[in-house]
Amino acid sequence: MDRYVKKILEARVYDVATETPLEDAPRLSARLGNRVLLKREDLQPVFSFKVRGAYNKMQGLAPAARERGVITASAGNHAQGVALAAGRLGIRAVIVMGRNTPRIKVDAVRAYGVRVVLHGDTYDDASAHAHEIAEKQGMTYVHPYDDPDVIAGQGTIGMEILRQHTDVIDAIFVPVGGGGLIAGIGAYVKYLRPAIKVIGVEAQGSACLSAALERGRRVRLPADTLDLFADGVSVSQIGRVTWPVVRSVVDGVVTVSTDEICAAIKDVFEDTRSIPEPAGALGVAGLKKYVERDGLANQTLVAIESGANMGFDRLRHVSERAELGERREALLGVSIPEEPGSFRRFCRALGTRPVTEFNYRYAENSAAHVFVGVGIDPETGDRTSLAAELTHAGYSVVDLTDDEMAVLHVRHMVGGRGFGVKDERLFRFEFPERQGALLRFLEVLSDRWNISLFHYRNHGADHGRVLAGLQVKGRDRTKLEQYLGRIGYRWWDETGNPAYRLFLG
Repeated sequence: MDRYVKKILEARVYDVATETPLEDAPRLSARLGNRVLLKREDLQPVFSFKVRGAYNKMQGLAPAARERGVITASAGNHAQGVALAAGRLGIRAVIVMGRNTPRIKVDAVRAYGVRVVLHGDTYDDASAHAHEIAEKQGMTYVHPYDDPDVIAGQGTIGMEILRQHTDVIDAIFVPVGGGGLIAGIGAYVKYLRPAIKVIGVEAQGSACLSAALERGRRVRLPADTLDLFADGVSVSQIGRVTWPVVRSVVDGVVTVSTDEICAAIKDVFEDTRSIPEPAGALGVAGLKKYVERDGLANQTLVAIESGANMGFDRLRHVSERAELGERREALLGVSIPEEPGSFRRFCRALGTRPVTEFNYRYAENSAAHVFVGVGIDPETGDRTSLAAELTHAGYSVVDLTDDEMAVLHVRHMVGGRGFGVKDERLFRFEFPERQGALLRFLEVLSDRWNISLFHYRNHGADHGRVLAGLQVKGRDRTKLEQYLGRIGYRWWDETGNPAYRLFLG
């Protein structure tokens, strides 16, 4: 670690980067019973910490290497750092980005005047292509995280934190993708103040560090299973260079869900009026989960707000899921009598809880099915107690809060019952959101089986999501599943889902 501390102290980052503030988060602090400080890396010129490592690497290149130019692969933030550094240093740069990279990041990189190449669906695809170009053209590959000079550049954040807050710090929560940020911060912090805990935070769908620590070696997650919501940390394997550093400095890892990330974005907004990207809010999401899990109180906790490059259209998805991530909303399927006055009696059973959503369609039998969203105060109750109260009052209740199909689709489709539809099976699909993906899906299916239900909602996420009802006779079910396997998209059979039976079947 002493070698990295020396490199961090010598790092040349402030030609382009700024020393970002370490700010109090008063609302979040009051709610959690701990002092929460945010390291505002979203205030960098490229709205991300990545400029530090990129510039530190590139400014140290020999004249001959500068002449040949640089290349990198990136989900976006590192790309902007390389592009800005290239402009300042007068170096030719090529950026390879995955085809599913949010447009805001692609446009931001192109605005610096560098060449952008879109290739593949994952970071690994883009990285392999960039290495091929680098070898053919003799360019220097500027790695987003797996390079000692990049690690040292990111480590200047740790140096600033200790300089800005000389009092006690109990823990620092750091987003983890390939490990460059946590390696740099951890090396510096543990060398100077080893009592401070360094906690990594990963998205559940790309928890490569957790997998590595569990097995004691680097583990490669299947690329087709990576969750791209927090695209800035969607990496399948912890770095080769970062791994030994991270293993020696990290005190623990927290994994967080999409809903918990969305709730953290809202928390940061309420305290700062800034809107971090999903990866940028990981530190806050992990801090909150860690506090709740370990029952922390009266401690000083730092979260790295690492970036704010998020497309505006994604805010629809974030706002929709934030209340679920904060466990402030329950989504329930409730059966009530189909008779006058039943709605009023049901609302009375809910008491003073706010109703956030209420969907209903006339039922042919004696029971009506209601899809209802109810606001929950975590300090006075939870959805389990609410469901128990309603059950005690005589209602049939299904908790749909954690049901992805219900959250993504059914809540927008209540009332679309298919009376008289025979042999219907329901499937949920997920595929990379890129040009032609939906058309390919329809071309494979539409000529073979009748589509009896279809819901597609583009809400700015990196994956397109479809709910489809297909009329399939018993003898054709095996053939259908064979076709679904050929498409290459992730899919789930939701025919037995209770939300389907209540509202759509």
